[in-house]
Amino acid sequence: MTKYGSFPGARPRRLRTTPAMRRMVAETRLHPADLILPAFVREGASAPVEIGAMPGVFQHTRDSLKKAAVAALEAGVAGIMLFGVPEESKKDAVGTAGTDPDGILQVALRDVRSEVGDDLIVMSDLCLDETTDHGHCGVLDAQGRVDNDATLERYAEMAQVQADAGAHVVGPSGMMDGQIGVVRDALDQTGHDDVSILAYTAKYSSAFYGPFREAVGSSLKGDRKTYQQDPANTRESLRELALDLEEGADMVMVKPAGPYLDVLAKIADEVDVPVAAYQISGEYAMIQAAAERGWIDRDKAIMESLTGIKRAGANMILTYWATEVARRL
Repeated sequence: MTKYGSFPGARPRRLRTTPAMRRMVAETRLHPADLILPAFVREGASAPVEIGAMPGVFQHTRDSLKKAAVAALEAGVAGIMLFGVPEESKKDAVGTAGTDPDGILQVALRDVRSEVGDDLIVMSDLCLDETTDHGHCGVLDAQGRVDNDATLERYAEMAQVQADAGAHVVGPSGMMDGQIGVVRDALDQTGHDDVSILAYTAKYSSAFYGPFREAVGSSLKGDRKTYQQDPANTRESLRELALDLEEGADMVMVKPAGPYLDVLAKIADEVDVPVAAYQISGEYAMIQAAAERGWIDRDKAIMESLTGIKRAGANMILTYWATEVARRL
């Protein structure tokens, strides 16, 4: 008598026999609307500048950024996250360019909104690291430490000018205590109660940020271990999650994505708000570099990495391959 609950009656391979069968029973599906494109715009650039450690990714001019936004929209990508790269001469100790209405990020926000309107979600990085001469995500005190509460005052100003410039969503990424509540209050008090907050809830102090530092022309001295999370910790992320939700986060994020899928899965299980994950520069660079050497199949590795992130619980994925993958899908 055949036993159907175990071998030889039970044969899971029956559901793997053909591409059509595998497609039909797939538990996780990527969709263009799952994807968000991070994009860099460089002040004063006359032509796009390819980022050495991220082949295929550019510091855009204002014009090429608008074209990239339109291409993402046409491919079905959900949103674009903008990072501004100011001229070195514009950087200072408090990141003045970050709150200047004519700073490169605010100008880029207006440019992109003029191109895509409300058809593509326009997001802005709300942090000081690109605009400070010391490269930290906040204001420094007399001892050279990041001053949490003084930084919050700067974030409140940034939230206002970014919303004024047209951001649908702001992404406070500095990992300052209390940042979500301060940003929410600043938005509400200036008539921007419809602007959403994507909280960088679990942002780890990671070695995989290396290529990003080139992408934004970082002036960082030292490291960010006193405010970004320790890679050894998980419970700490859940505490940050509770605080962000209490302070008014509309969406939450885990960054990096690939090395922290366990954290992503825990957070996705905990919440009833959308969950994002950021496939960061080092994750991109590793696949690109291995593929260039012929060690892996680039396209398959990209799709597998993104599928793994979604399988772990991400509703949205920030990835530098967003437009390419959306077209493929």
